[in-house]
Amino acid sequence: MSETTVIEVPSLPAAELARLDARFPARSVPVQGGAVVSVRECGAGPAIVCLHGIGSGSASWLDTALLLEGEARLIAWDAPGYGASTPLAAQAPTAHDYAQRLQGLLDALDIQSCVLVGHSLGALMAASAARPGSPLASRISKLQLISPAAGYGAAGRAAAQARVRAERLGTLAELGIAGMAAKRSGRLLSEHASETARQWVRWNMARLHEAGYRQAVELLCGADLLADLPPAVPVRVACGALDVVTTPEACAEVAKQCGVPLELLSDAGHASYVEQPAAVAALLREALAD
Repeated sequence: MSETTVIEVPSLPAAELARLDARFPARSVPVQGGAVVSVRECGAGPAIVCLHGIGSGSASWLDTALLLEGEARLIAWDAPGYGASTPLAAQAPTAHDYAQRLQGLLDALDIQSCVLVGHSLGALMAASAARPGSPLASRISKLQLISPAAGYGAAGRAAAQARVRAERLGTLAELGIAGMAAKRSGRLLSEHASETARQWVRWNMARLHEAGYRQAVELLCGADLLADLPPAVPVRVACGALDVVTTPEACAEVAKQCGVPLELLSDAGHASYVEQPAAVAALLREALAD
């Protein structure tokens, strides 16, 4: 009889949890159709709306938000199916489906203008919201893509799409959410990351819901970021210089499609806003000033 491996659910130090609850608490916002979107926000001023990646959540923007709280109102959502946010209806939702839920959130919060930030998988949602012809484009003053995921939905990528779906869902079946967080989250950071940053990334990933993650995998496999670019609004594209998930070379193709240079964040891996929040805050500060 084989032994059962017990995987400890990653946790955060009590002081970090207390800081999160005191400075960046979560609340649920009702949106059209009876759904809710869980958000965290702090600060006052022009709105910055942040969309996290596939293995993260709203809490990951804490330090970036605190660095900007005297200059902006930073709002980070939990994507549909993440945190307390209602999942989308479709088993395999599109970037447009996520953008529609984002529109509902902006309506509920009465946000008529914002800097929209999309990290990794969140870039697929953000680019759909800002694409030419989107009803949301007029409400986005700037689009900031950080380590954008390109997706696998372009023509001719069926084999890659099937491979990524099998790998992602196979890892989920093998390890579960807690196991993924314990064993796979380190890939999101560079060797320069602090232990606190590593704890944050593991904790955020450990809080995923299986159903929401499965929907996000379908988005990753079915979407084509480049098809929505260039956007209908001013855009900047950045990437951690040490990102091994969405590499600088891959992000440079996204920047080229947008007709802008790629901006590299020194000593940062994929989860740059956790690892180097001051550098990401500086990017967003510039977006507000441009």
